[in-house]
Amino acid sequence: MMGSRDIARSYPFFTLLHFSQFALAIAVCALYGVDIDRARKARAYPNDRWIYAEAVGGLSAVMVILYCFPSILRSAAVWMWNLVLLILWAVLFGVFAKMFINVDPRGNRDLERMKNALWVVLASTLLWFFGFFAHLIYWHNHRNYRSRFTGRAAM
Repeated sequence: MMGSRDIARSYPFFTLLHFSQFALAIAVCALYGVDIDRARKARAYPNDRWIYAEAVGGLSAVMVILYCFPSILRSAAVWMWNLVLLILWAVLFGVFAKMFINVDPRGNRDLERMKNALWVVLASTLLWFFGFFAHLIYWHNHRNYRSRFTGRAAM
């Protein structure tokens, strides 16, 4: 059985992980939002791929905010939801890698931004990969954790 010290040691790791995931999700929203805003100003419909990028970034940011509540971290749904987000990020990376990884920008600032955004997406995908396994391990180790007052109530 895990003690409260073992749980408290994991909080700084999860805080750093979630802060990094949040920062990269916001960065992805900003990088792809430029093109969506440009399409809006031109009164054109933005590409579905960019909308997907915004949706994944926004959903990830919202989920990280929910992870600020420590009691949520013990739920089995957290690692399952992280798996879903990992898949969404991996698909996002695959879509944009196919489009931009072999493109030579040759001074085109928009293409340079898209290539840079691709690496931000890859970094975020890796963070969600690590987050998935960290939450799975955390849930596995703490799923039978008992309260410190009586030892009877499952947390």
